[in-house]
Amino acid sequence: MGTADRVIRTLLAIVAIVLFYNGVIHGTLGIILIVFSVIFLLTSLVGFCPLYALVGLSTKKKRR
Repeated sequence: MGTADRVIRTLLAIVAIVLFYNGVIHGTLGIILIVFSVIFLLTSLVGFCPLYALVGLSTKKKRR
């Protein structure tokens, strides 16, 4: 997973968490977004996305 991908995932997760805790997003949608936010944060911290591996996608720059 590339750096840009990790930063975007982290920012999206933080925005979703802030919106949930401020009451903008609530109910089932809020819970779903929190779950996705946790997944986004974990994959960003680890630097590996199982879904990307499953479909053969990589956002990491190739070494020369």
